[in-house]
Order: sequence, then C-alpha cells, then structure tokens
Amino acid sequence: MSLLTHLLACLFGMGSWVSINGLWVELPLIVPQIPEGWYLPSYLSVLIQMANVGPLFVTLMHRFRPGALNETAVIYVIIGLGTVASFLLGFFWKKTLVVAGGPHSVALLALTFFLAAVDCTSSVTFLPFTMRLKPQYLTTYYIGEGVSGLLPALVALIQGVGVVHCINSTQSLNHTMNSSSSSVTFDLQAQYQPANFSVEVFFFFLSAMMLVCLVAFLLLNHHPAVAREHPNGRYTNGVKEKSPKNRKWVERKPMMDPYRPTNQMRKSSFGSGAYSWIQVFYIFVVLAWVNALTNVVLPSVQSYSCLPYGNNAYHLSATMAAVSNPLACFIAMFLPIRSLLLMGALTVTGSGVGAYIMSMAVLSPCPLLVNETSGGFIMVLSWIIFVLTLSYVKVIIGVILRDEGHSALVWCGAVVQLGSLLGAVTMFPLVSLYSFFSSGDPCNTKCP
Repeated sequence: MSLLTHLLACLFGMGSWVSINGLWVELPLIVPQIPEGWYLPSYLSVLIQMANVGPLFVTLMHRFRPGALNETAVIYVIIGLGTVASFLLGFFWKKTLVVAGGPHSVALLALTFFLAAVDCTSSVTFLPFTMRLKPQYLTTYYIGEGVSGLLPALVALIQGVGVVHCINSTQSLNHTMNSSSSSVTFDLQAQYQPANFSVEVFFFFLSAMMLVCLVAFLLLNHHPAVAREHPNGRYTNGVKEKSPKNRKWVERKPMMDPYRPTNQMRKSSFGSGAYSWIQVFYIFVVLAWVNALTNVVLPSVQSYSCLPYGNNAYHLSATMAAVSNPLACFIAMFLPIRSLLLMGALTVTGSGVGAYIMSMAVLSPCPLLVNETSGGFIMVLSWIIFVLTLSYVKVIIGVILRDEGHSALVWCGAVVQLGSLLGAVTMFPLVSLYSFFSSGDPCNTKCP
C-alpha cells in the first residue's frame, strides 16, 4: 500500500467536518461579541439540520437518476465552497445588519449555513468516493474524519478558548440592618483568560485546512502513485466502469473477512447479497443510533456532565474524546473485525456509558461524586470509552457497507445524517427551549 495514498485519504477525510467542528469549539470567543449571544448554538443547530437538503438531493439523484450526478465535480464544488466560506468568515463574522428592528449576525449565519451544507453533503459524497480506492484506505479516510474534530480542538486549546482561572473575590455582608458592623466573605469567581490569537486567525486556519483537503482530493484523482492503487473495477458517478483489459464487468474483491464464507448463496438483493434484509436493517439502525449519540445527543450535554467536576475535567474530557475518535479508527485499521455480534456488544457498551454521562448531566450541577476527585476521573474515562467504542462501530459499519458497493456507501452517509437529525430534533427542545439541564459553576460547585 502507498504511504502517499494513505496520507492523501486522511487529509481528504479531514475536510469532511473540520469547518463545523471548528466553529463549535470557537463559540466561547464568538458569543460575547455578537448580538445573538448564547442563543447562537441553537441557531447553529437549526441551520445544520436545514443544510441536510444537500445530502437529501444527492441521495435522491442517486436513487432515481444513478450516474447522472458527477460525483467528482460535486466534491470539488463543496470543498471549494467550504474553503471560500471559511475565509470570508474571517472578515465578516462580526458584521451585523438590522433585521426586524434589531441587529443580527446575518453574514455569520449565512456563511455557517454554507459550511453546514458542505459538511453534511460530504457524508454522501466523500465516503462513496473511497470506492475508487482499495478497501484498506477506507479506514484511513475515517481516521481523517476523526482528525477533523481533533485538530480544531487542539488549535483552540493552543488559542486558549474557554481557559478559566478561579480568583478570590471578597464581599462585605452587614450583620444587622441597623448595625455598621460587617463581615467579609471570600468566594471564587470564574475569570476567562484572553485568547492567544484572534477569532479571525482561527477562521483563516479552517480555510487553510479546507484548502489542504482540496489539494489532497486533486492528487487522489490525478497523482500517478494513487492511480496504481486503483482496483481493477472503478466507479464513476456511482456506476462501475468496464475493465480496460478484458472489457468485462469486474467485481471488486472484498477485504478478507473471517466471518463471511467465500461461496455463499445471496441472502438478499442488497449489495453483494451477503446479508439478509433483517441484518441490513439492523446495521442501519445501529448506524443511525450511534451517530445520533456521538454527533448530537451527548455532545449537546457535555458541558453539563463535566463542568460540575471542574474546568480541568471539562477540557480534559473534550480533548480526550477528540483523540479517541481517530484512535478508534487506527485500531480498526489493524483489527477490522466485522462481526455483527461484536458490533451489537460494543453498541450496548457505549450506549450504557452514554447513559451514565446523560444521567450526570441531568443531575447537574450536583451529580454523583461531585466533590470527589474520583468523580472527575470517572467522567473523563466515561467520555473516552463512549467515543472509543462507538467510533469503532461506525468504522466497522463503513467497512461492511464498503464491500456492498457504492450504493451502500451513499445510503450509509444518508443514514448518518438521518441519525444526527433525529438526535438534534430530540435534544434541541430539551436543551434550548425547556432548559431541562442546569450548568455547573467551574469554580463554585456548592452541593451537599
């Protein structure tokens, strides 16, 4: 296998969600400087779900007009759009216009919609494009997808986003209404530290990452070393080409799978027919469930679950969770075990840990072991296990569906977006409308 192709596949995958992930981690610096304030995350959630019109269009075109949509051209367009939108955000994110009698960040919201459309559409275009490469490079693509969350988080950490110092503050209290005697109490207040570089520089960094993705995609299409890595049967616009050697339809050989017999009867008309319709339904339900949890449901309550244990626990859990995603993909590269039973066991394990995290978020600001060091340690460990197990499940499902053909990968991306949509529809009213969760103070957690 070509090391260059692995690197290019990783950089290509990195561009899938780097823009939106970067926007989320930069919110603590953006929010204080715009009129929407902390309502902005709610607006972003709505915009991201509206942007699913992109993957819906691609999926419908693939279903009713297979081969009519130029997949490569679409990818060039969305990567270019993401590069330009990120660059323009560096200049216009603070600009406001008067709408309905009040100032609003129209440029920020409009450009965010374009970024969301780019990232959502990548789910149904980037992944199917990997059919043009050997199966081993799919896992490398997933590593890059994990890096799309890790890299902005690390840069934001260097920038100093959300770094809090707890400082002593004094407050005088009168003993009686008619007495001049008073007492002084000491309290801790959270003081956010200034960033090491500006929001504008961060957006230019995101634009540079999208440009790197564009160059990687260009080389994946035209570099001679990558061309040698193409399998015999190639896919163009989702339709398999004829082999130039013998002009016959060439079936792609699946990766070695110890759980699948080499010669077996077709169980269904889905893909290669290796799985029955019940198994296909099971795979897609697990895929939707896992993506709902990892993309929306648990991230939306991460601050509620971690901040009661202190700011260090919050930042450590966010950073380690971001590291766990590409780590799981790296493990899957060497252990591509595609057992449906193992998939179910890991899903149950990750969901159980996620239930613990959600329970602590519901109990915020006074969750279990809130005043104990072990509480913060367990919460950080829970986030690591949660992301590690479910990210592995996502990669394994991708590997399974890759062997079922280009169409299966398109539906894979569509179900990923469907799961995220269902998660957002569930969590948005709980978090933003009904204020079901209460945030903990990173400096003053007063619980019995």
